[in-house]
Amino acid sequence: MPLQDISPINDQLADIIVRADEPWIESSPGQAWMKVLWVGPETGRWAALFRWKKGYVASPHKHLSDAHTYVLKGQLKVRDGILNAGDYDYEPNGVLHGETEALEDTEYLFICDGPVLFFDDNGPTHYLSWEELVRMRDAAAG
Repeated sequence: MPLQDISPINDQLADIIVRADEPWIESSPGQAWMKVLWVGPETGRWAALFRWKKGYVASPHKHLSDAHTYVLKGQLKVRDGILNAGDYDYEPNGVLHGETEALEDTEYLFICDGPVLFFDDNGPTHYLSWEELVRMRDAAAG
């Protein structure tokens, strides 16, 4: 007899698999794409792959939660530093920084625990959270 029953009570538990051929969502025509990997509505967390062409520049933004970045290929200029393929960057909640630029064609994994607020000299312009990712993914799926 087993020590205890470890079978799941929630029969809705299942792996989430995003296949390699899942389409990329174009977020900036000819310059930037993303692939939504996972969203967690109950926590606001989300994970995505980003693909940026050399020269693409993301607007200044503030992290309203912490975030993890792992560069798979290419090179990113983040604040005063350069992230190369194989580099990992942790950004704590509240980090504020200027533009982020792809110095080469770049792909990176981004795991975020909440929204990112983008702004310009006049104030906030938009934000990115799990809800926007779901809307973008659903719109791309048609």
